[in-house]
Amino acid sequence: MQLVAVDYNAENADKLFVESLRETGFGVLKNHPLQQSMVQEIYDAWQAFFDSEEKHQYLYNKHKQDGFFPTTVSEVAKGNTQKDIKEYFHFYPWGQCPEPLRPLLASYYEKANTLARELLGWIEKNSPEEVSAKYSQPLSEMIKDSDQTLLRVLHYPPLKGDEEPDAIRAAAHEDINLITILPAANEPGLQVKAQDGSWLEVPCDFGNLIVNIGDMLQEASGHYFPSTTHRVINPENVDMTKSRISLPLFLHPRPEVVLSERHTADSYLKERLRELGVI
Repeated sequence: MQLVAVDYNAENADKLFVESLRETGFGVLKNHPLQQSMVQEIYDAWQAFFDSEEKHQYLYNKHKQDGFFPTTVSEVAKGNTQKDIKEYFHFYPWGQCPEPLRPLLASYYEKANTLARELLGWIEKNSPEEVSAKYSQPLSEMIKDSDQTLLRVLHYPPLKGDEEPDAIRAAAHEDINLITILPAANEPGLQVKAQDGSWLEVPCDFGNLIVNIGDMLQEASGHYFPSTTHRVINPENVDMTKSRISLPLFLHPRPEVVLSERHTADSYLKERLRELGVI
């Protein structure tokens, strides 16, 4: 089985896209409205940021979770003991950001949020009646005016060969949020765990947009939509010398949104952040 890109402009794009999400937890879109040139500009600007010492002036705020997270405090995926080999910057419109980099990132954040609302509408439209009945409100409404939606600029540094045994760029994990929107990264490595336990390569053609289900949508849909396990493996041979930049947007509901009888978005998020050891 492989992940096939759905043409965003196709007449039945919503149906094919949601079918892929249902079967694999992932969907891949081509000919989508997010401009490749804008994404490349962000990659270039932030590569320079991560290569500089300036990044240490924006150290993350533990309470607000905005700013720069160095490799020394990188996440440990649930069930793992090794830290991921990565550093990253958490961008919220209300949070800290180097001012020269803010306008472009804020513009992308807004455009990606607009697309996300449309895609959540597709999911809502193509959910069976008994699944839709579980949603406390329309999915696209859950993220309206949310200040929790997070744009993460991820930097996987070049590998030197002295990494901890078994440490990889991002150990197998699931996302916490409703859906994640991710332009294809500038280097391969993203893999998805299939139902038979094998790992599928996610297409890294630059024009693709990768969308995956997070734990909150799995919770809200009564597990109809699976939150799929994925990872970023270390490259082999010559690619070890290259950085990898990635730009996931994690769509979060407002804190008070009810996901299920067990959880609001806020209670679910705090539970998972404690498990990850970042709060």
